[in-house]
Amino acid sequence: MPPVSAVLITRNEAGIIKPTLEALKWCDEIIVVDSGSTDDTLAICQSYGAKCITREFQGFGLQKQYAVSLATHDWVLCLDADEVLSNQLQTDIQTILKNPTADGYRLRRTLVFLGTVFKYGRESKEYHLRLFNRTKGNFNSVQVHEKVELIGNIQDIDSVLMHYSYISIEQYFIKFNEYTSRAAKEISAQQKGRNMVLLALSLPFNFCKHYFVYGNFLNGAAGWVWSLFSAFYPVVKYIKVKEYDAKK
Repeated sequence: MPPVSAVLITRNEAGIIKPTLEALKWCDEIIVVDSGSTDDTLAICQSYGAKCITREFQGFGLQKQYAVSLATHDWVLCLDADEVLSNQLQTDIQTILKNPTADGYRLRRTLVFLGTVFKYGRESKEYHLRLFNRTKGNFNSVQVHEKVELIGNIQDIDSVLMHYSYISIEQYFIKFNEYTSRAAKEISAQQKGRNMVLLALSLPFNFCKHYFVYGNFLNGAAGWVWSLFSAFYPVVKYIKVKEYDAKK
């Protein structure tokens, strides 16, 4: 099997990062690019033998690009601090890399929200390109919702990557505020507006889409809360766009 570099970006992840690192102990190296943690994140990462570098945060895309550039090996496994490889996924990755037939692999990510594993809906089967040969591509440079742009063959691995994205409602809205602000600034810079009346009217439509069409009603109370919050996300984002536009 070719050597693998695990790559993460962090900031104040002490409460969630141990299981992530524990599931990466089989990797040949762990690279962590931190943007100014004030908790024990770096100490925890170093205890797992990670190479830790501090760098000012300039957006998710650019930060992950830089982290990938520090990897010693061509095969990189790029995770967020709240993503944990299941035991089966660890085994499957190591087996596949003994004889890789693709340049990149998408992993099936399953959301864990308010203590509920989402077994249904879009959030239970999102595929994200996390394992790839860095000679074939890297992350793009967008502020939020960054993705890997790869020239080559991509295949899927169906075993589960657990996504412990929000440990509390308070943390959800901290991230919600950060993500909507960064996305709104990027949209404002591109001078892309949205009709606010239509956006407001889209609230019930978006809720029904997430709750009924995507099947989150099958995930119980947590699915209802997730659908409600998800419906508000684009509305808040474009209200912030309007605010930023007005300041120009």
